[in-house]
Amino acid sequence: MLTDLVLVLRYRKAVTYGFHTLLAALEEHGTDTRYEVVFAESAQATIDAITAARGARTLVLWSFYSPDAAALAEELATIKAAAPGATHVAGGVHATAEPVQTLDAGWDVAAVGEGERTLLDLVDSGGDPAGITGLVYRDGTGRLVRTGKAHKEPLGTYRAFPLTYKRMNPIEITRGCVYACRFCQTPFMFSAKFRHRSVENVRWHVDRMRELGKRDVRFITPTSLSYGTDGEEPDLAAVEALLASCKEGIGPGGRVFFGSFPSEIRPEHMTVDALRLVKRYCANDNLIVGAQSGSERVLEAAKRGHDVESVRRAVRIGIAEGFRINVDMIFGMPGEDPADAEASLKLAQELAALGARIHSHVFMPLPGTPWRDAPPGDVDPETIRAVSRLAQQGALYGHWQKQREHATRLAAAAVEYPRPGRSRTLLPLTDRPATGSEPPG
Repeated sequence: MLTDLVLVLRYRKAVTYGFHTLLAALEEHGTDTRYEVVFAESAQATIDAITAARGARTLVLWSFYSPDAAALAEELATIKAAAPGATHVAGGVHATAEPVQTLDAGWDVAAVGEGERTLLDLVDSGGDPAGITGLVYRDGTGRLVRTGKAHKEPLGTYRAFPLTYKRMNPIEITRGCVYACRFCQTPFMFSAKFRHRSVENVRWHVDRMRELGKRDVRFITPTSLSYGTDGEEPDLAAVEALLASCKEGIGPGGRVFFGSFPSEIRPEHMTVDALRLVKRYCANDNLIVGAQSGSERVLEAAKRGHDVESVRRAVRIGIAEGFRINVDMIFGMPGEDPADAEASLKLAQELAALGARIHSHVFMPLPGTPWRDAPPGDVDPETIRAVSRLAQQGALYGHWQKQREHATRLAAAAVEYPRPGRSRTLLPLTDRPATGSEPPG
């Protein structure tokens, strides 16, 4: 069969879920364009796929997070030099937040926002971006073209994963987040409100997984216990309906995981009732709790929506209910002073003593967030030594040292591509010394 369009996916382990979502939309879509999909798991495989297209219009689809952008731009240059002629389209949170920077780094088109409808339109047009919403590119004269916002549709309009290619992944049950933490890209990519996939739609996916011999059901959501609600209070009846249906669907030989990777639970949502609900239906013995800081001042500035005591209470409840608790914490937040840093370190040590494991991060000024223009996370030597001791004891893990390097690069890129007038909403820097305790009020 003659092919009008070749879609080459630069398929990397870190971003498979996004590609699966696009393919799920595509497999149900009727189009007159004769297309072929190629999974390219390396730079050389991408070069080979472009070469093998033999003149057919070729779109190379890329998806990446902001910390990976610089390294992938170098790979892109190598691919374009070895196999010219393809159109390279970047999507995902980084391309959405920094489309011009993405084009300047070598990509031909930046897909901005949710990509399902955009990809379908690109396929219908045979790969021609003209007039398709959700794109940024330069025309033949070098003029920057912005085609407007991408379509946002109810979650469940498209499948969560494709059946054609038998590539399963966790089921996205919620898109968007009402909390809009100032360091997080999720609410600014998908909007600061929840869109949930219905229980019936989730169950359809679970039934297909069981038919294909899959045993484990996991979920993608920014905050697990927010399933089914429009606001900040959990709806445990909705959560139970979801979990009960999934457990029934996957059958006696299957397992359901909830509140563990790749999702988490907010600390103020951790109650005895909620955790016993998880125990009743789910197989995971561990939970991930987002704490982020041990400083009330930093939590308020970041608009986390909870206090430090909520974190302590969540860990105590979780351990009492028999779960292993992993706590996310970010060191080097914008405006963090020595007292804030010490408060976070003391909280980490306290939670580790209770039996929790700390998943440590260093603040990165991520594009698209209110803290995009903040300085990179700076962790003082004494905190680094203390964090390293926790790691040696097995109480802490994470790639925080690598994140320091990413943070520096992202901050430099923000300076190169300034956004005048954007409020950073940063904490003011202070000269107060570390005291070992939280300041009053």
